[in-house]
Amino acid sequence: MELFLDCLPCILRQGLEAAYESTDNTELQEKIMDDAVKVIADYRKYDYAPELCRAVHSAVKHHTNNQDPYRKIKDSDIKEAKKLEDDIRSFIKNGEDNLKGAIKASATGNVMDTAIFKDLDIKKCLEEELHKKFKRCDIEDLRSELKKDSSILIIGDNSGEGVFDKILIEMLSKDYRVTFAYRSEPIINDITKREVNIIGIGDYAEVVSTGCSAPGALVKEFSNEFKENFYNSDIVISKGQGNFEALSEVDRSIYFLLKAKCPKIAKALDVEVGDYVFRLKR
Repeated sequence: MELFLDCLPCILRQGLEAAYESTDNTELQEKIMDDAVKVIADYRKYDYAPELCRAVHSAVKHHTNNQDPYRKIKDSDIKEAKKLEDDIRSFIKNGEDNLKGAIKASATGNVMDTAIFKDLDIKKCLEEELHKKFKRCDIEDLRSELKKDSSILIIGDNSGEGVFDKILIEMLSKDYRVTFAYRSEPIINDITKREVNIIGIGDYAEVVSTGCSAPGALVKEFSNEFKENFYNSDIVISKGQGNFEALSEVDRSIYFLLKAKCPKIAKALDVEVGDYVFRLKR
C-alpha cells in the first residue's frame, strides 16, 4: 500500500511522544524532532508508512541511546491485558461460535495501541469492543481452508494484544500447527521476542522473527526462516494496520485481522473508521 500524506502528522506525533517517553532532556527532545522533521520532509524516499515510521523512531533511539523506549508501556499493557483473560475466555465460551469469538477477541486486542490511544481504560474498552460485530468477516472462507494438520502463521502486532492472540493460538493449536511471528527489534509498542516470552505464546506455537524491525512486515526484509513460513504456511493471519500496509499487495492469500483506526486504512478496506475486519485477500 502506497504511503499517503495523511500518515505524516500521525508519524510525527508518535516521534514526539516517543521523545517525551525516552528523555526529560529538552535539548535531546529538540534534536529528535529536528531529525524527525527532516525524515518527514524526505517522505518520498520511503515506499511504505512502516518504513517512514521506523526512520523517525531511529532518531529517538540514536539521541537517547534507548533502544526500547516503549518497554514500560508494553509491560503495563501486557499486565493489564492479563487481568482480562478470564473475561475474554468467558466471552468466547459463552458465544455461539467459539472460533469466531476467539478471532473477534484477538481483533479487539488491537485497540491496545498506546502509539495511537492514550489513557485507555482497557477493561471498559474491552466490554464495549468485544460485542461490536465485524463489518466484514470471512470466517467461512477460513473454515473451508482448515484441514487436519493445517499450518497457520499469525503475524503479531502490538504487545498488549499478544495476550489476546495467545488465547486464539491456544485454541487453534489443539488441531493445527501454529507459528507466531514477532518484530526483530523493538519498534514503538510492537511485540518482540521479549514480550512473546513474557506472554507465553511459545507454549502453544512455534515462534519466529519476521526479520523486520519496522512496525509492519516488509517483504524485502523477511528473514529466510520467516519467508519460508510466510509462503509455505497453509493459512496466514496478519494482525493490525502496519502489517496490512506492508502486506496488502503481496502475491499470496492472507487474512487481515484488525480494527480500522484511520481514514486511510478504512478506505482501503471499504469500511468506516472504528470497524472490525477479518478479510481474506486472495
